[in-house]
Amino acid sequence: MSHSLERAEELYEAVNQLIRVHQFRDRDYICCHDVSVAQCYALETLVKRGPLRLQALADEMYLDKSTTSRVVDSLLRKKYVLKALDPSDQRAVQLSLTPTGEALHQKIHQDLISEEALMIKNVAPEVVDGALALIRQLTTAARDRLGS
Repeated sequence: MSHSLERAEELYEAVNQLIRVHQFRDRDYICCHDVSVAQCYALETLVKRGPLRLQALADEMYLDKSTTSRVVDSLLRKKYVLKALDPSDQRAVQLSLTPTGEALHQKIHQDLISEEALMIKNVAPEVVDGALALIRQLTTAARDRLGS
């Protein structure tokens, strides 16, 4: 195996393990708030992007429309999200957060950021900066390959 393939294998393993740990950690922090990880990601997307149509939310979450619809339906029942007519097209609906949904997202977000701060508190700032640059470059490359 060539050196670059070996490094790619090591990178794959490291990123894969990080994602798994984060997913389990996120699940533990998020699910105690009566939402799933997917529901929390939907809330986060609506915070970052503002009101969206269902298809746009599905695209942002890398999910199909029917899966996103089930996620949104549960958030609607819990009164974290609401539907309203899209001002640019009265035939379409937009999804947005309710004040309760915004408050829930803020609480979960604060918990997760506090956990991240603990994880990096003893890491040199230049190492954190390098890790951030690498993660951002990998994310961009992955999005480019997905055509997003």
